[in-house]
Amino acid sequence: MGDVNDPLASFAALRTAEGQGLLDAVRDVEPSQELAVATRLRREHPADLVSAALAQARLRQRAVPKFGAADAARMYFTPNGVEQSTRTSVATYRARRFQDLGVRSVADLCCGIGGDAIALARAGIAVLAVDRDPLTCAVARANAEALGLVDLIEVREADVTDIDTSPYDAVFVDPARRGGRGRIFDPEAYSPPLSWAVETARKAPRAALKIAPGIPHDAVPGEAEAEWISDGGDVKEAVLWFGTGAPGSHRATLLPAGDTLASPLATMLPDPDVRPVGRYLYEPDGAVIRAHLVAEVASRVGGGLIDETIAYVTSDAAVATPYATAYEITDQLPFNVKKLKALLRDRGVGVLTVKKRGSAVEPEELRRKVKPQGPGSATVFLTRVGGAPTMLVGHPTG
Repeated sequence: MGDVNDPLASFAALRTAEGQGLLDAVRDVEPSQELAVATRLRREHPADLVSAALAQARLRQRAVPKFGAADAARMYFTPNGVEQSTRTSVATYRARRFQDLGVRSVADLCCGIGGDAIALARAGIAVLAVDRDPLTCAVARANAEALGLVDLIEVREADVTDIDTSPYDAVFVDPARRGGRGRIFDPEAYSPPLSWAVETARKAPRAALKIAPGIPHDAVPGEAEAEWISDGGDVKEAVLWFGTGAPGSHRATLLPAGDTLASPLATMLPDPDVRPVGRYLYEPDGAVIRAHLVAEVASRVGGGLIDETIAYVTSDAAVATPYATAYEITDQLPFNVKKLKALLRDRGVGVLTVKKRGSAVEPEELRRKVKPQGPGSATVFLTRVGGAPTMLVGHPTG
């Protein structure tokens, strides 16, 4: 198998006929079966190769939620690659935006295992995929080959700061946002720093920089369009776009449907007024909240905020909108666990969904205290109304 301490040699061994056979053999092995399977396979194969195959099988299983079962079963991964790569739904959406902008070639800097490069290539875009880590580059090449995309993806092992991006229609930069101590929150501590990525983007006809969703709004360059993307209701990332013709705008995009809410920064609505809780409560999607577009949702449903510091919108009208989940409110109580327990008991509520915003109480702690029982269901919001700790009880309108 080669030097077991050399990750490249270990990965190369997996790519041999023997390694491929082992990968097929352990494809569906459950964690509880690993020891027995490993013991059996080591009678006929090198122990280190068996271990590498089992490790890769585990990574493929972990990658299914991001890449789908069909692709994950053929692709190769590193632990960091699974953790940090873009999920296919988001990468496909971004590739489509590049395509709509007329982009035919992209320099993908900090490409990782190739998740974004794959989506770009599948959109018919030629990709130069660059990473400085030898193993990561080897995995990215293997993935391009496994998915039949080698004609569109060139993988280059290099420092991204040394790459001449001028021959390409666009630049995509996904800086490393994790270090030895975990997630990095300071954009200038990214690798490479956000300031370098911004300067690189400014030199390109089109560019997109993938950043953490929690980036401070004052760190967004004035000429960039800032987009926050959620998938299935979970905020996945933010992107700074350059060259889209919408400088200074904020955008919230909700996948998988692809609904987009956008507003130029100069014409964004002011914060909605605070008003008493009406018949309906609207919970804006996380991307809408991150993009500071809650006021746009409030305008659409004819509502206001329940509290000046809480991103819940209330209205007396039931208005369908993809940008918020609507609930019909049946009860409003000051925060009091005993009163809530009595109300739920009277209603026969056994299935209780607990949501919180502006409350220190943990949902599981509340469930343990109220001990819901019965055939009914309800949603309780632990929040503040006009500054006062409050419980709102209701149910989804959909």
